Parts: sequence; structure tokens; C-alpha cells
Amino acid sequence: MTSDTENIFLFANGDLPAPEAIRALIGEDDTLIAVDGGLKYLTALGLVPDLVIGDLDSADPDKLSRLEKQGVEIRRFPAQKDETDLELALNAALKLNPASIRVIAALGGRLDQTLANIFLLSKTKFLETDIRLIDGTQEVFLIRDDAEIKGQPGQRVSLLPLLGAVKGIRTTGLQYPLNAETLYPDQTRGISNVMNAETAAVRITHGLLLCIHETTPQTNP
Repeated sequence: MTSDTENIFLFANGDLPAPEAIRALIGEDDTLIAVDGGLKYLTALGLVPDLVIGDLDSADPDKLSRLEKQGVEIRRFPAQKDETDLELALNAALKLNPASIRVIAALGGRLDQTLANIFLLSKTKFLETDIRLIDGTQEVFLIRDDAEIKGQPGQRVSLLPLLGAVKGIRTTGLQYPLNAETLYPDQTRGISNVMNAETAAVRITHGLLLCIHETTPQTNP
């Protein structure tokens, strides 16, 4: 896996409630990386990864063998290591200088894994790349300056300060606007806002703001 790519999709081994929604996002020229047991989702969607990475304790050995014979790159790591398989995969993806990285099935399942996956987004070397955790029903990403949220009116958007207070928050396209305001980690004010347009925008002046955008309409925000 040596060629540059615009978009990379990493398939992790968490929950994937809407695989058909994910399949619709993937183009022919996108790079696909299976993160250990996430290989099962690629296989189910009829897709072949460009790379399989991890300690491979959760991936089907027969499928790995077949892929290896097809020339797919397999990167094996020891089970006892300092990084999760997803962190290893993100490091590999970043070296390709992609325009975006979409991490599939990194939410749900084990709470410790989900939280670790979210906090990974705050790592300094990841901050300049558009990385989002998605599962077909929601997307999770960090806002460090400004961000645009594309969706439909009625979809829920929650804004959570990460690693401290977030200041100077301004929003447009949301039912409950914020005007140069501050959100604090020990308060719940940013939960359950609602899009009232197809595009919403968020701008901040200081901090890291976690955005959780549920991509299905909500009737009771």
C-alpha cells in the first residue's frame, strides 16, 4: 500500500448498525484498511482491503490466508503492545497524507475501547486531518477551529467540551444557537441540539469540541 489517496476508510471491530449506509459512501478509488476483526465488515460488504493491520487475534485466519494469496498487504503486530490496533491503523493511514479518514465501527461495544477511540482524535498529529468516527447512524469528530455539519433538519447534534472548557463557541443552523459562549465539561448544556437546516456551522476560539451528529431524524430532542 504505497499510493497516495484522497479518502481512507478504516474498518474497526465495534458495532456497525447501518452497513448499507457506509457502503454508499465508498468510492472506487478510496483506500480500505481492515483493522483486525473489522475485516468481517469489509467481507460482508463484498469489499477487498488494501491493508489488514493489527495483532490479528480477531480476524478470520482463512480469510487472511486468502487475502495474502491475492497480494493484500498484511501487517502483523504482537498482542502485547502499547497501542491499540486502531491507533496503529491511524498511524499507517496518516502516512498516506489523505484528505479524510473515516473510521467505521469504532463506536459501541466495549466502553473503554469506544472512549479510547474518541480520545485518539485529540492526538496532536491527528488534529490537522479530517478524521471522523462513523457507523451509518452517527458521526463523531473534533472541532478545533470551525466545522461544517451536513445533514437534514431534525437531526440531533451534541457538542461536548473535551479536555477542558471550550470558549467562543458560535453556531448557525442549530435550533439552540450559541453566541460566543463557553461550554464546560461538568455541564450538559451542549447536549441534544437540533439541526434546523441542511447545513450547520460551528466555530470556536479556544479548546477542543467533540461533535456527535446523529444522522437519522430525531422526533424528541
